[in-house]
Amino acid sequence: MKSLIMTICMILMLGICGCTGLSGMGKMKAVKEKIISAQTGQPVSFETMMADIGRAAVIYVGEQHTESAHHAAQLKIIRALFESHPDMSVGMEMFASIYQPVLDMWTAGHLDETAFLRKTHWYANWRFDYGLYREILNFIQENRICLAGLNIPFHIPPKIASGGLDSLPDDEKKYLPENIDLQDSGHRAYVENIFKQHAFAHGRNHFEDFYAAQCLWEDAMAESVARHLHGKKMIVLAGGGHIAHKYGIPNRAFRRTQAIFKTILPISDETEAELSSADYLWILPLQSHKKRL
Repeated sequence: MKSLIMTICMILMLGICGCTGLSGMGKMKAVKEKIISAQTGQPVSFETMMADIGRAAVIYVGEQHTESAHHAAQLKIIRALFESHPDMSVGMEMFASIYQPVLDMWTAGHLDETAFLRKTHWYANWRFDYGLYREILNFIQENRICLAGLNIPFHIPPKIASGGLDSLPDDEKKYLPENIDLQDSGHRAYVENIFKQHAFAHGRNHFEDFYAAQCLWEDAMAESVARHLHGKKMIVLAGGGHIAHKYGIPNRAFRRTQAIFKTILPISDETEAELSSADYLWILPLQSHKKRL
């Protein structure tokens, strides 16, 4: 049981990690609020960024889950894109795809917040303070924006990370993505670097299972993006670790769709920013954190 709890913590850590924790060239110290273009290394206006990312089919916006400023930035991007593309959709890591009928009911205005939280088992699954996401989800409902659940059932990645793919019973294998890519050396190095920084687990075999869990998790979400794209604009909200360097969901969804994408990582002024982490780095003042419940 203790091992499983440690594994869950480790997986959550990787999802939260974005462009922090890696050493090397191309870094800049984050200070005050600004948006940096990775292409030029220079600040750009919000309008300039939107004009660029508006040409993409999929826009990935990362987050540190407990950072309210990151969610405010996500909402600002959603509002701006909605003005020109009211038929857009929003895909969220925070919901498993098995709850899609409930998400459709939310978009249609058939559920109030209490029923929505109960039917999606928010506090059993995601467990972060719903208040961090309330404005985003209210905007989605008020404007009847298609909301897509991207995740697989939340207990599956930790189970595989602890015991490998063989530990999954047959009735749960239906949730696995059709293809799982374990061959991206850059992604492997990125994940292993984060893995080594934390003392939750040790050993080569444990890392291999952990890496398999991470890849199937991200391939499953990429598969969900591909399934919901339908030739229209989509904004994807996910932890920075699933977006950084485009290794996780972005590249894996691209291999399935060939749809042009852009990535944005909001980061806080206590971090170091790597220009190679995303197409745009949105540096935001650190606000109060709300811990996971």
